Amino acid sequence: MKIAVYGGSFNPPHISHALVASWCLWTGLVDQVWMVPVFRHAFEDSHGKKLAPFKMRVMWCKSFSSDVHSGIIVSEVESLLPTPSYTVDTLLYLQDNFPEHHFRLLVGSDVLNQTQDWKQWDTIESRFDPIVVGRSGYENPDKTVAFPAISSTEIRTELAEGRIPKSLLTASLQRLLKENNPYVS
Repeated sequence: MKIAVYGGSFNPPHISHALVASWCLWTGLVDQVWMVPVFRHAFEDSHGKKLAPFKMRVMWCKSFSSDVHSGIIVSEVESLLPTPSYTVDTLLYLQDNFPEHHFRLLVGSDVLNQTQDWKQWDTIESRFDPIVVGRSGYENPDKTVAFPAISSTEIRTELAEGRIPKSLLTASLQRLLKENNPYVS
C-alpha cells in the first residue's frame, strides 16, 4: 500500500489540511494518508510555537479525519520515539515496522527553504520521495496544485479571542473546540 505520511503540529488541523490529504487520495497518489501529529516539535523553541497537549491534538485529528475521509488514519507513532521529533526518524521507524507499505513524505512547499536545517533531508528525499504541495506565498517548484493560505496561527488567534472560525474547521472539530478551547485566555 502507498502511504503519505502527513506530519505536522495540527495545532489545530484545518480545512487546508483536509484539502491536501483528500487531494492525495482523490488523485490516487497514495492509498492512505497517515496523519502524524508531532509529539515535540524539533523547531518548537526556534519558532516560538506553543503546542496544545499531544493527546488533545490527537483527538482533534481523529475528529477531523472522521469528518474528511476514511483513508486518513491518525498515528500516534511520535509518542513512541525519542524527542524532539525528527521526520527522518519517524519515517525510518514506520518503514522498519511496516515493511509491506511504501511511505512517502507529504509536505508543503513552505518547508523547502528550511530543509537544510532538517535532520538527514537527503535520506528523506532518496528513500521517501516527498510529495510537495503548493502553498500560497511560497515558491512551488513542481507546479503542483496550490492550496488556500490558511494558517493555524491565525486560527489560534481567533480561538484565543473566543471566536470559532467555522469556515476553517471541520464540523466536529468546531464542536470540540467550543466545548474545550485551550487557547481562550
